[in-house]
Amino acid sequence: MDSLDLYVVRNEVDSECEYHCDALAAQFPTTAEIDFVAGERVPLDEADGIVLTGSTAAVYESDCRSWIADQEGLVRELIDREIPTLGVCFGHQVVNSALGGTVEEVGTTATLVEATLADDPLFDGVDPVVVSLHSDVVTDPGKDMEIIASADHARVFGTRHRIAPLWTVQFHPEITASHRDNLVNDFGWKSERFSFEDVTAGRLFENFVSLAIDETM
Repeated sequence: MDSLDLYVVRNEVDSECEYHCDALAAQFPTTAEIDFVAGERVPLDEADGIVLTGSTAAVYESDCRSWIADQEGLVRELIDREIPTLGVCFGHQVVNSALGGTVEEVGTTATLVEATLADDPLFDGVDPVVVSLHSDVVTDPGKDMEIIASADHARVFGTRHRIAPLWTVQFHPEITASHRDNLVNDFGWKSERFSFEDVTAGRLFENFVSLAIDETM
């Protein structure tokens, strides 16, 4: 990670829910963090990779949150520049929306689910049980975005750009059992079929870094 200039773009609008952004940023301890909501922007000429976090905001709220349209513009520029990018939850949605996809509210899913993961290097060593924590889903992927993950409640659970080094996941690889109390209090988290012991999604971040390194070599 030290050899890459990675930027974590924070998208949370509720200060009480920033723990998921903190958890994601902790996966990349040597990177810079960009508070996109507060008006900070990524120095693209210096960036070797970008990670877009989740948010309790919705991508279809751009009329009252002008930064969302700005981030959609950022997504398109990242593709043009072929800068390796990973979108998580809201990041997944804003990427697909930026490319003409559709995002809709379907109701909150806050539990561990079993996903179908494609044979993609982003998922090397990642088991199918992942953290689902969202009320919006991508119903139609954006232009040139291929579906690489799906779940019973969300057909478009992960996507990859056909040409650019861009991946997205609806699930939260950064969330662990240590966040359980927050999840219960904030989202009505339910423990059902699976346990956090079944989750290895954090490996996804290591895979993204390896993919970003390959792109910069």
